[in-house]
Amino acid sequence: MIPMRTSSVFKSRWMALIWAAGFLWFAYDFAVGSDSSETTEVAASQTTDVSGAPTTSDEQNQVAAAIANL
Repeated sequence: MIPMRTSSVFKSRWMALIWAAGFLWFAYDFAVGSDSSETTEVAASQTTDVSGAPTTSDEQNQVAAAIANL
């Protein structure tokens, strides 16, 4: 995973900081993924149930009433 020997990375404080920054950049890039903003906007505008089917306004009102009764 490391393109250089571990012992040579940590001999210098600056090399260790550069290695850590690269590792954090990799972790952020891996966690965020490559979702496009269009897909996210469409998914946010549609409400679905557990099975992925779109919900109706009546079903949404029933859920809101059930939460209000808690």
